[in-house]
Amino acid sequence: MFSQLFFKTHSSFRRIANRSLFFGLILLLTFFFSHEVVSLIVSDCVFPYSSVFPRDMVLLQGLIVASIQLLALGKFAGLFQGLLRYFRIPDLYRTVLTLTIVFVVLFVFTTLFKTGPSRRLLCFDLIFATSAICTVRGFFRMAWERKSVDDITPEMQRTRVAIFGAGDVGAELAATLLAKPTLKKKPVVFFDDDATKKNFSVVGIPVVGSLEHLSFYREHYNFDELILAIPAAKITRVRELRKIAIAAGLKVTLVPGVEELSRGNVSVSTLRQFDLQDLLDRPPLNLNGSEINKMLGGKVVLVTGAGGSIGSEICRQVARCAPARLLLVEQCEVQLYQIEQNLISLGFGDCIVPIIADILDTQRMEEVFEKYKPDIVFHAAAHKHVPMMERQPGEAIKNNSLGSLGLFEIAEKFQTGAFVMISTDKAINPTNAMGASKRLAEIMLQSFAQKPGNKTRFMAVRFGNVLGSSGSVIPMFKKQIENGEPLTVTHPDIQRYFMTIPEACGLVLQTGTIGKNGSIYVLDMGAPVKIIDVARHLIELSGLRPDIDIEIKITGLRPGEKLFEELKSTGENYEPSGHARISRFKCEPMPLEKLEDLKQHLIKISRLSARNEIKFGIQAVVPEYKPFLD
Repeated sequence: MFSQLFFKTHSSFRRIANRSLFFGLILLLTFFFSHEVVSLIVSDCVFPYSSVFPRDMVLLQGLIVASIQLLALGKFAGLFQGLLRYFRIPDLYRTVLTLTIVFVVLFVFTTLFKTGPSRRLLCFDLIFATSAICTVRGFFRMAWERKSVDDITPEMQRTRVAIFGAGDVGAELAATLLAKPTLKKKPVVFFDDDATKKNFSVVGIPVVGSLEHLSFYREHYNFDELILAIPAAKITRVRELRKIAIAAGLKVTLVPGVEELSRGNVSVSTLRQFDLQDLLDRPPLNLNGSEINKMLGGKVVLVTGAGGSIGSEICRQVARCAPARLLLVEQCEVQLYQIEQNLISLGFGDCIVPIIADILDTQRMEEVFEKYKPDIVFHAAAHKHVPMMERQPGEAIKNNSLGSLGLFEIAEKFQTGAFVMISTDKAINPTNAMGASKRLAEIMLQSFAQKPGNKTRFMAVRFGNVLGSSGSVIPMFKKQIENGEPLTVTHPDIQRYFMTIPEACGLVLQTGTIGKNGSIYVLDMGAPVKIIDVARHLIELSGLRPDIDIEIKITGLRPGEKLFEELKSTGENYEPSGHARISRFKCEPMPLEKLEDLKQHLIKISRLSARNEIKFGIQAVVPEYKPFLD
C-alpha cells in the first residue's frame, strides 16, 4: 500500500516538474522575445530607473517574471492539474485573467520602486506570454482531437447528422459531437426557424433556415438523421418537426428537456429517441421539494401496493427524502422482491422494510401499524383492471372499498399523521365496477374523516392512466407489435387522460403536503389523448408504418368502458388547492352515522354471486353509477 502511494505521489510530482519546466521555458522565451522587440523600438527597454541589478541581467529578470507567472498559472489557472487536451473557454478566461493580474502587480511594483523590467517590456510580455500559453494548450487539444479522429476504425464511422436549433444548446451539441468522434455523429448542417441566422454558421457549420426545403438540403449535405436541439419548444412544434423528418425518411432524435438539463442529470449530447411521454403536452412539473422533504424526512412512511407501477415509484421518490423507515407493504411476493432489490441498488437498503401482507387481513395490518407506527400512509394497493373487475365486481368491492375502509380504521386507531389514498378518474360518474368501487372508497374516506377525535388527515387523489403501468394499454400494444399482430383499439374516438408515472407520483407527494382532512383532489392531466394516436405513435417508434406494416383494428367498446373520462361528479365543484397542478373538489360528505350501514351493505353485496345484483347494490348507494348489465 505504501509503495502504491509512493508511486502515485512520485508520478504526480514528476508530471508537475516536467510541466513546470516546459511552460517555464516558454514563459522565459516570451520574455526574451519581448525584450528583443522592445529593444528595436526604444533603447531603455530594461532598468530605466536606478536599480540594484546591472542593466544586462536580462536572464535573471526573465527567470523572476517567468517564475511569478508560472506560480500564478499553476495556482489560479490550473496549469498543473488540468489535462492539457481539455482546453476550453473557461480555461482561456482563467489564463488571460491570471497573466493580466501578474502584469498589473509587476507594473505597479516597477512604478513605485523605480526598479525591475520596463513597463513597455511588461506590456509586450503580457501579450506574447498569453498568446504562447493559449496557443500551446490549443495545439494540445487539436492534436488530441486529430488523434481521436485518426483512431476511428471503419466500424466507428460517424453518421452525418443535421441539427434543428442553432441556439446555445445546438451549438454546444455540435461542438461536443465534433470534439468527440466516439459519439459516432458528425454534424454537417443546422436548420432553424429564425430567419436572421440563415446563411451564417455556428461552430463552423452552416445554417440554412427552416425545414421548408429539407429534401434539397438532405441531398446536398447527405445526412441521415435529424437531431432536435430545442429543449424548450412546445411539444406541438416538436411533433410537427418529427412528422416532416419521418416523411423524408430521416431518423429523429432529441436532446433532453429543459428540466433534465437544469437538474444536471444529463448533458446535451445525451440524445434520446421519441417516447410516449412526448404525446403529453403540459408545462414542466414544479414541485415544492422543501415541503415534501419536510413532510417525509425522518418519518416512518408506509406504502401499500409497494410493488405496483404507482406504489414502486412512490417508494423511490419517498426514499430520496431520507425517511427514518420506509415500509413496503405488498401482497405479491415477486413484486415485493423486485422493488426491494431496486431500492437497495439505488442505495436505500438501510431504511426499507419489505412486508408481505394483504390489506384485507386486518390482524396482520394492525400488527404492522402497532410495531412500526407509521407517520404517513400512501395507499396505492387496488384492483385496477376494468374488464377483469367488471366480471368480478364483488372482488372490487372487497379490495378497493372495504379494504380501504379497514385501513382508515387502523390508521385512525394508531394516530397516523396523514393518509393519502390513490383514486382514479374512473370514479367520476362511473360506468364500471372498478371506478364505482373507488368512488365508494372516496365516500367512506370523507365520511370517516368526520369521526370525533380523529387525528389523521385523510385525503384522496384522483388521476388518469399512467404511461407504462402494468395494467395500461401500452404493454399490450408493444406485445402485439413484437408479434406482428394488429393493434386492437376499442373505438376510433376513445380518449383517455395520461400522465407519466414520476409526474403522477410527484404530485401525489405534493398533495400530502397541502391536503386537508376529508378532501378529494384531482391532478391536472393536461389534454386527453386518443388511444388510436397512442397506437400509431408506438408503431412509428418501432420503425414501422401504421396501416402499412402494422394494422390498427377497431374491436368495439368493452363492458363498462367510456369514450371520454370526466373531470368531476355531479354536485362537485373545483376550488384552488395551493398548487397550480392540483385542484380540490368541494362536495357534501356522507354523514358519519350512515357509514356503518354502508359498510354492512357492501359486505352483503360483495358476497353475492350474481354480477348484476352486485352492480344494482352499488348503484343504490352511488346513484351516478351507470352499470353495464349482463
